[in-house]
Amino acid sequence: MSESILLREDHGAVARLVLNRPKALNALSDDLLAALREEFARLAEDRRIRAVVLAGAGKAFCAGHDLKEMQAARAAEDGGAAYFLDLFTRCGDVMQAIPALPQPVIAEVQGIATAAGCQLVASCDMAVAAEGTRFGVNGVNIGLFCSTPMVALSRNIGRKFAFEMLTTGEFIEAGRARELGLVNRVVAAEALSEAAMALAQTVAGKLGRAVRIGKRAFYAQAEMGLAEAYRFTGQVMAENMMYEETAEGVQAFIEKRAPDWRQA
Repeated sequence: MSESILLREDHGAVARLVLNRPKALNALSDDLLAALREEFARLAEDRRIRAVVLAGAGKAFCAGHDLKEMQAARAAEDGGAAYFLDLFTRCGDVMQAIPALPQPVIAEVQGIATAAGCQLVASCDMAVAAEGTRFGVNGVNIGLFCSTPMVALSRNIGRKFAFEMLTTGEFIEAGRARELGLVNRVVAAEALSEAAMALAQTVAGKLGRAVRIGKRAFYAQAEMGLAEAYRFTGQVMAENMMYEETAEGVQAFIEKRAPDWRQA
């Protein structure tokens, strides 16, 4: 396989991205952040792909930012101030690109997902974790509060649980992560890739146009008040009902047969 820091393997309508810095526990270096941003931009334009799996090579999913790079930046005349602001802005852009993608993104998580690595999991639309995986926003342990990971984490789990993780720096296990809503499924380590791919293929088997409009509406309505959300989603469903493929899907259901779709 290529030694690229980000690998892509297409399996029909599913793209599998693999963070490929195993010796560094897939820490998000400047280069890896840039590679993710570029690949997400390509995926946004790729109508052949209807679901994405995001995985990490080696024993860990992602250990967060590359602390060695961050420390090296302190040698700059301003002590690294400009670099740090740029770094966290770039990272935030990458995290926001995931829910903005038209395809659902599934995190395939093993080992550890810490700090920005936990943020990456929380930014994905769904997550499948191996038994024994640990999740944490541990920056507080080194004097750096995980303020940007907090954004995604606090939108996945209850505020009090998120605040406890952020202020104690303690890990939670995969089972607890599922209870709190950070991951969807917990499976045996040897079944992880198969389970993540099976979920992705299930999603990819649906009408692509319907999933795309639905994902966009899912995140948009979450930021609205109740009445506004119903007005908005009513318009979305009315638009969805006008798709020829949806008319075929409804008729197929009535006739108790599989829909004959042109996948878009």
